[in-house]
Amino acid sequence: MNYILNIETATKNCSISLAKDGQTVFCKEIAEQGYSHAEKLHVFIEDILKEAGKSVRDLKAIAISKGPGSYTGLRIGVSAAKGLCYALQIPLISVDTLQVLAQKVTRNDGLIIPMIDARRMEVYSAVFDANHQKIMEVQAEVLTENSYADITETVYFVGDCQEKCQSVLTKDNFVFLPEIIFPSANEMSPISFEKFTKNDFEDVAYFEPFYLKDFMLTKK
Repeated sequence: MNYILNIETATKNCSISLAKDGQTVFCKEIAEQGYSHAEKLHVFIEDILKEAGKSVRDLKAIAISKGPGSYTGLRIGVSAAKGLCYALQIPLISVDTLQVLAQKVTRNDGLIIPMIDARRMEVYSAVFDANHQKIMEVQAEVLTENSYADITETVYFVGDCQEKCQSVLTKDNFVFLPEIIFPSANEMSPISFEKFTKNDFEDVAYFEPFYLKDFMLTKK
């Protein structure tokens, strides 16, 4: 049995899951306006291990949602994951945050476009088919009424910026799924296990989050 701890902190959702052979055993998460990741993350890890009757010594790997997303959230999650991997001498696995978000959509056709808010009308996005295969790489883009105008099939938009997106993305084939807002460690489980079976690991010493854009300090 291969237990993997999955950590998702790229957005306002602080999410932890424990998976056994790719299936989520326990998941604990909370989405708060104030980004409480630093306070909640290690508490959640202790809680789900206790609920599962396991210890950190039972873990075969740690998986981290690598971004793009919140600079602070990513730093907190990656630091925790690297610290655990180093202390336990187990592999580090990284997972595309937008892939995790897309995984929450179950449709038989069309395209899935997960988006993470990057302020104003800019978003981090990628395009996946109905089988969750990436067909357009992650990018930072400014949305306009011409965005995705050449796509004729149904497009499902998910993420934390749907409200502002609807003001410019108005084509009849555009469908917004407001119930899917944040990526979750629950959907990381099958992705991280597949990478584990392929020995697709990161270098613990040198791995950095995928910020996509440089950090910008702004006034409140």
